[in-house]
Amino acid sequence: MWQPWPVPISPLSRFALGAGLLAAGGLAYAAGYEVRSYRLRRVEVPVLPPGSRPLKILHVSDLHQTPGQLKKRDWVRSLDSLEPDLVVNTGDNLAHADAVPYVLDALGPLLRRPGVFVFGGNDYYSPELKNPARYLLPPRDDRRLRSPDLPWKEMRDGLLETGWLDLNNARGELTVGGRRIAFVGVDDPHIERDDYQAVEGEVDGVADLAIGVMHAPYLRVLDAMRADGYPLLIAGHTHGGQLCVPGWGALVTNCDLDPRQAKGLSRHPANDDAGAWLHVSAGLGTSPYAPVRFACPPEATLLTLTGRRI
Repeated sequence: MWQPWPVPISPLSRFALGAGLLAAGGLAYAAGYEVRSYRLRRVEVPVLPPGSRPLKILHVSDLHQTPGQLKKRDWVRSLDSLEPDLVVNTGDNLAHADAVPYVLDALGPLLRRPGVFVFGGNDYYSPELKNPARYLLPPRDDRRLRSPDLPWKEMRDGLLETGWLDLNNARGELTVGGRRIAFVGVDDPHIERDDYQAVEGEVDGVADLAIGVMHAPYLRVLDAMRADGYPLLIAGHTHGGQLCVPGWGALVTNCDLDPRQAKGLSRHPANDDAGAWLHVSAGLGTSPYAPVRFACPPEATLLTLTGRRI
């Protein structure tokens, strides 16, 4: 019986085939598993006066919620079991015009706890398809040139009704666990809605702790808050790089922050032991047009604040 002569495959073709299969497998993992593999990070920050009782802050950021993302909604609701003393939400809650009830439902149990929030650009503007190569270029965002089209006012009002503080270009104060905490925050620097000059000034010396809050950790805001004496700065926006290189980390931050600080706890200025503590969340979601994560799982963080070491 006649059989066809096997066609030889060159080494280059074998390499191309292997690389293609590897890329396809990586994409399947990034889009099918990791993007929904929610993680809780735990970080200790020695920022309180020496001898202080610990204070637990839950940092939630970048939900990018759509109506169909019930697993994410349920996971966020479960975070209330951590019994945080304070919740800090650093924006980009929305990714759909009908998502406000789902965000409020996700945060539901947490809204009964003391909380503060700022907004990101994706709380104002619908997600849009972008060329991924743009993220390798200097950050820019032209959405500020058009009118917001997402129900951000509905989102804001829903949070305010629970007693959470709106820190978009605002100062505020809460008493948490018997301790007075002073806050300053800005609206999203990435779309140039920040106005730190309207709220600048040295920290309240009577407060037990002062915290600066923003969505996108641009250096101009970090520098200004640090200069005013805020010892703890909290931000989101970066998605931790979203697509990271194992063993290396983030390639981009989508702002002017060093990629080495794309997520987690660091100092600002970097490598300055006397600088402010900076925590950047890798966030819980993605744009609906880029629903993938690689070597950078979605996360929320429980920050346990402790007394400074003498």
